[in-house]
Amino acid sequence: MEDSKVPLHSSQKTSWKQCLNILGAYQYVLTFLFMGMFFTFFTIFLLFMPLWSLSVLYGVWLIIDWDTPQQGGRSSKWVKKWIIWKYLRDYYPCKLVKTAELPPDQNYILCGHPHGIMCTGHVCNFGTGSTGLFELFPGLRLNIATLTILLHLPVYRDYIMAVGMCSVSRQSLDFLLSSRPFGQAVVILVGGAQEALDAIPGEHRLTLRNRKGFVRLALRHGASLVPVYSFGENDIFRLKRFEVGTWQHTVQVAFKKISGISPCIFLGRSLFSPNSWGLLPLPKPITTVVGRPIPVPQVHQPSEDQVNHYHQLYVSELQQLFEEHKASYGVSASVQLTFV
Repeated sequence: MEDSKVPLHSSQKTSWKQCLNILGAYQYVLTFLFMGMFFTFFTIFLLFMPLWSLSVLYGVWLIIDWDTPQQGGRSSKWVKKWIIWKYLRDYYPCKLVKTAELPPDQNYILCGHPHGIMCTGHVCNFGTGSTGLFELFPGLRLNIATLTILLHLPVYRDYIMAVGMCSVSRQSLDFLLSSRPFGQAVVILVGGAQEALDAIPGEHRLTLRNRKGFVRLALRHGASLVPVYSFGENDIFRLKRFEVGTWQHTVQVAFKKISGISPCIFLGRSLFSPNSWGLLPLPKPITTVVGRPIPVPQVHQPSEDQVNHYHQLYVSELQQLFEEHKASYGVSASVQLTFV
């Protein structure tokens, strides 16, 4: 019959595309939360099974490859171009916006704000090629700095290194910015895990007032500082924030000091119903805006006055970037950045 040849209705096509986008977003959440723990326990579990030799061989590889996260990691353009990243991008959607050129004749420190719960916008925009990173910033070799402890977890370490992650330790960052004379860029989420505890939808609260290590790093290497702001990063989950002084907040801070990871209590939506709670993020737009580079001289032993000067200069540039673009991305004119 002729009717059997009629193409699928557009709404059916849209529904299928939405399912793929949900798959892209959900795999990122599951990977972020569980992949490291799963392969850690699985590797230990195999030691007591007939396939114990696999864990032993991987342990040997881990010892041989131990220093790689401290030496730039092991980025893979093939992994960065996986189709799953395009589904992740389209779910929110995520977008990367360039406001100024970053010529590959110098090195850069891209300072990302806010951290959010899972750094989704920063990883999607700087860890993959799904939003045009390679085309917008040609000639730059870009890495994302992350917690060193994550790069000790079996299999997971290899996976996150493939998307350009490396250790945030001083040894690692010094290696990155000194290994290549030009064209090296490293993304540092300045607020870190502490800032994840303030990832409240609609709020723009940054842990920055006493964070000056990134400025010292820039001065030691003469790397330009680049403010980066992800609008919408805090809007994709509902976070339970505990007041300072409560036992819950005390436990969170203590756990963070020990592990480097903030135990956030958050909710998204259900995989099957937008009105029920679950781990699927809310589909809110995330736009990562890359600001103008701030030239920084090379000073091998910067003084506190120099550090404070460039820190204040950076804060002013970040505020200006936020003010210039907030109206375009759904932030009320009365909303200001808050620094803690």
